[in-house]
Amino acid sequence: MAEGLTQQAPPPRRHGFALPQAYYVDPDIFRRDMERFVMPHWHCAGHVSMVGEPGQFFTVEIGAESVILVRGQDHEIRALLNVCRHRGSRVCTEAEGKARGSVFACPYHAWTYGLDGSLKGARQMGPDFDKSSFGLKQIPVAVIEGLIFIAFGDHPPSLDQARATLAGSAGIYGWADAKVACRRMYSVDANWKLAVENYLECYHCGPAHQEYSKFHVFARPSAMNREEDAQVRRRATAMGIQIAEMDCWGDRALAGQESADAARSALYPGYVSGSEDGGPVAPLMGRFPDYDGGVTFFDIGPTSNFLAYPDHGLIYRFIPRRVQKTDMEVIWLVRGDAVEGRDYDLGRLTWMWHVTSLADKRIIEWNQQGVNSRYYEPGPYTPMESGTDRLIEWYLRETAAPLSVTSPVM
Repeated sequence: MAEGLTQQAPPPRRHGFALPQAYYVDPDIFRRDMERFVMPHWHCAGHVSMVGEPGQFFTVEIGAESVILVRGQDHEIRALLNVCRHRGSRVCTEAEGKARGSVFACPYHAWTYGLDGSLKGARQMGPDFDKSSFGLKQIPVAVIEGLIFIAFGDHPPSLDQARATLAGSAGIYGWADAKVACRRMYSVDANWKLAVENYLECYHCGPAHQEYSKFHVFARPSAMNREEDAQVRRRATAMGIQIAEMDCWGDRALAGQESADAARSALYPGYVSGSEDGGPVAPLMGRFPDYDGGVTFFDIGPTSNFLAYPDHGLIYRFIPRRVQKTDMEVIWLVRGDAVEGRDYDLGRLTWMWHVTSLADKRIIEWNQQGVNSRYYEPGPYTPMESGTDRLIEWYLRETAAPLSVTSPVM
């Protein structure tokens, strides 16, 4: 292993300022990020509708790890590590589908595994070979309000706080009974922290997201807009909807609990959903009898973020790949019985967050290009970047412990 920051502390960060350059460019710090911060936490992998019946599966990747999410014959959802127990090949090479014959067959030497990960067949291994000792390894998986979460750590944080937060947000919008209408991946040539930092602040929304800023009060905080937010809460209450607003995210997470928060915000008068014109795009979801003029934001852990309008929802997944490579996956949800072409138009449904994600890709990559300069110097955060500042404080605390030099490279 090359000498580097694995053997010493990374450079210090000035309180209230962005991180020094090394945090965004050094491969050893990226490895530290993965071991100390990313992998031990819970991450949203997708939605239960993506594995609606036995044998249905999809794969997700974080860093160097690949996971098969599959529904078994017992209807349980499992997270199987996509690493053959023979010589380590990827077993499942497809992004999604249905297991043929209810087994996964390694393409290298044809070892086969059941939907529960058990080894079913290993050619020419002899009578003394114990198949029960060579099933696919599994990682923790949890389903909350229709959302599938996975964790790679041996002892991931408790999800009790996350369950309470999601019950009061995703649960209100009926996400457990929703379905995936669309999935899109946006590959970003930038460090994962720059991508998540960008998501957590709206200081950039006015200059970079005119489409979003036109409708969303969150993009332009003011005393008047705070009153709009209060009106949204009153309208929801009048409809019999009580959306829980919680802040146990980042530095405020309860001891031993996964970080979780939920917050409400308003759309400007006359706008009811996140569409090109602010009009409805799909059938109302969950407990909403009508549009309340609001949107709910919620977050679980460091890489999973969510938005809910009364008629559709979004899952935002940040996927660290390499030191300057991050994927952003956006998953659009609609009511489970909604039919494309009858109840919603896919282009209209996805327009707002497609153009917003393309713009985010551009500005995050420009950010990385500037950070790569020898002349880069961290600047101070504004009040509108408080969420980003909290992320960095949280990240620095959890990555302060020494890095094990025997850890695999991510």
